[in-house]
Amino acid sequence: MTTTSALYVGEVVHQRTRTFAHRLRYRVFMLLLDLDEVEARKGWPRLLARGRFGLMSWRAADHGDRSGRPLRTQVEGRLAEAGIDVDGGPIRLLTMPRILGYGFNPISVWFCHRRDGEIAALLYEVTNTFKERHSYLIAVPGGETGPLRQTAEKSLFVSPFMDMGLTYDFTVNPPGEVVSVVVAARRGETPVLTASFAGRRRPLTDAQLARAFVTHPLLSWKVMAGIHWEALKVMLKGARYRDRGPAPKLPVTVGRAR
Repeated sequence: MTTTSALYVGEVVHQRTRTFAHRLRYRVFMLLLDLDEVEARKGWPRLLARGRFGLMSWRAADHGDRSGRPLRTQVEGRLAEAGIDVDGGPIRLLTMPRILGYGFNPISVWFCHRRDGEIAALLYEVTNTFKERHSYLIAVPGGETGPLRQTAEKSLFVSPFMDMGLTYDFTVNPPGEVVSVVVAARRGETPVLTASFAGRRRPLTDAQLARAFVTHPLLSWKVMAGIHWEALKVMLKGARYRDRGPAPKLPVTVGRAR
């Protein structure tokens, strides 16, 4: 059965360019989940448990405001607050699954489509290691083609070695045969850090999930361990620790096209 939901296998790359140079890269896989297909369980693979423990699993309560309320309702509510109406169009989530019950997603991306299939907005859902969450919502102008280029002011404390007074520039190639998400942080016009994911599409089947599990063992565990290992390395290079301020007062920052 053909579905819009899919598996994307690729790699994450981080490149720090200011104060000192630091680069890391590791292979990951991500899920693209169409919310309508999730609700209908259309083509849902057995190896991907839904809302319960499993070898790999996905839980709606891991996203949005974590309340367990229907995710479509939450996302459409955020869109409506920004004056964006998708009229019931497809909403798709790019995210990593839980592995053996554990999950952590530094960033998940919601692709919000109008009924005609055109992307109306992107919602970037960012979670830090302190379990705080903030989203960046940016409308996509009608008729936009090619990579989507967007920008927003940083609102959530993420890395203890990065300042708050930064701007994020997003460059996204929406899911097709490939997908890519690039987040470049800058201070004024000075680049500070670039983080990216690029992956190639595979069908969301048990066979492909089993292959991804074997070739990317303990995925979410590896991501969290890698964050702390890289933090130690940048400290040894002389990075200065920043104190974490209060969490953002609002759950969403509205950005703009660039």
